Amino acid sequence: MAKKSGLSVEDVADLRAQLDEGTQPMVWFTAAAVGMEEGRSAKLLAVTDPPEGDFIQVRPTGSKDEMSFGLAELTLEKPPPRKKPATPPPAPVEPPRETEVIHPYVPEAPVKPAAPKPKPAPAPAPVEQAPVKPARKPAAKSATVPEVTVTLVTTGEGEWSVEVLQGTRRAVKPTPVPPAAVAQAAKLLTPEVAEIVEGVLNAARAQQLARVEQLRAELEAAQKALEDLGA
Repeated sequence: MAKKSGLSVEDVADLRAQLDEGTQPMVWFTAAAVGMEEGRSAKLLAVTDPPEGDFIQVRPTGSKDEMSFGLAELTLEKPPPRKKPATPPPAPVEPPRETEVIHPYVPEAPVKPAAPKPKPAPAPAPVEQAPVKPARKPAAKSATVPEVTVTLVTTGEGEWSVEVLQGTRRAVKPTPVPPAAVAQAAKLLTPEVAEIVEGVLNAARAQQLARVEQLRAELEAAQKALEDLGA
């Protein structure tokens, strides 16, 4: 059986029923969750209406923040516990081998009479030495961190792109990013940034809704014209 990814409509209905009964079920983050580790658990707080975009509110385990996510970013499947790598047994230590030491035979030398001890010479006067100054160590050069600039650009029609500059060098060329990822990243920043991004997303939603209504009206007009022709 293929591994399930994300929440289904039936899962959301079951979670909403558990909330209505006064319980707060647990969910887990998938690999699609922006800014969250895959497999981390969270407590379900609310399921808002309408069920579009990030409409599921949770509180990650170990955090006091309340965050919103979409269907693909959460799952009901609890990840299996991570297995610790087995420690290999220590290698056996061989005891040291005893070696027999054979001493060679040395003949005894004849004993000579002891020579008279010489008189000790007078000790020389101590010479004062100048103190040696320790050499100065060169000061460690502090590593400079290059400035990084991250720019988000929108066309106003719901399309977003991100560009990264490292100093004056373009590290990442303009790359398309989904609006849901932009909205989730903005929530992790300051409230002012989140408010501006949400305003742009709302304007794009309104524009797309107006386009849908226009296409629906054109489709109805074409259908009526087709019926008038006796099709």
